[in-house]
Amino acid sequence: MEPQKIREGYLVKKGAVLSSWKAVWVVLSDDGLDFYKKKADSSPKGMIPLKGATLTCPCQDFPKRPLVFKISASKNQEHFFQATHLEDREMWVKDIKRTITCLQAGKKFARKSTRRSIRLPDTVNLSDLYLQMKDQESGVKEQKLEKEKRIFNHCFTGSTVIDWLISKAKARNRQEGLMLATGLLNEGFLQPAGDLSKGAAEGGAESVLLDQPDALYYFADSGFFCEGYSSDEDTIVKEEFRGAIVKQGCLLKQGHRRKNWKVRKFILRDDPAYIHYYDPGKGEINPLGSIHLRGSVVTAVEHIPDAKKHDVEGNLFEIITSDDTHYFLQAATAEERKEWIRSIHTVAKSGK
Repeated sequence: MEPQKIREGYLVKKGAVLSSWKAVWVVLSDDGLDFYKKKADSSPKGMIPLKGATLTCPCQDFPKRPLVFKISASKNQEHFFQATHLEDREMWVKDIKRTITCLQAGKKFARKSTRRSIRLPDTVNLSDLYLQMKDQESGVKEQKLEKEKRIFNHCFTGSTVIDWLISKAKARNRQEGLMLATGLLNEGFLQPAGDLSKGAAEGGAESVLLDQPDALYYFADSGFFCEGYSSDEDTIVKEEFRGAIVKQGCLLKQGHRRKNWKVRKFILRDDPAYIHYYDPGKGEINPLGSIHLRGSVVTAVEHIPDAKKHDVEGNLFEIITSDDTHYFLQAATAEERKEWIRSIHTVAKSGK
């Protein structure tokens, strides 16, 4: 019988020889993980058997890549994958863990703690807690705070986090609150902003999150940005980055000159309405380009004149900007194409 397919999509994988990070198409089946150089390839570039494997998430091997998880195969081989965003990582990790558990004939897989000081109860679901914290009505309020001659937008203090956890009966006291908040920081749900919080996170302190009014943090999927000069080389964020993140993920994009297709990570923001695209293996510091969506049109297409059929086929859509620039993109599935078109259309219509 053919292996049952469980999940598929783009992930960024660390190369075993050159140690470079490149986007690959990954297919999770009930017996292993196949990864392909391109989605259209018929044979995989490699296969990772999951029987006897373990999964580590969060992975501390690459501190500057918080969305990385590690699969340690039975032959002492380590494989590192990076998701495009937190929700994407959580879904992959959940399905891979379930697959490993099934292959081990009911033996439970216990995730290893990344820090000896953190022993969260089994009943604690950090993903659910994070969603509650982000609730616009009852969650932690994002603020505009000034510190170190800089203005931090969409952030909050460490003491605010602990106050919220206690007020919502998530923690009985500040010590329990620190344990939960540190778990959220270790998992990548919260990110440090500013020298004080970054220093604590990188210094390996017992309580990584600081219960202090001067320690600043932000939600990983928020519209956080910093203005002003920074001693740690934070960039001055342009106006187009101010909007909150509406949607993000990997798509295939056709180049304007060579007409070749490459995997790019896209981040859609509203107010102002922009979509930026990046090399998924190089992070999100400098985008490769941006598309101003105000007044643009987005539609599904079935054929692209300059594209060879064997290179790209299905789930295509086009963005036509107000200055008549055309962008051709491909989603992984028909449902994903529908979601991108809907989100882009909404932003283009309502954003500045």
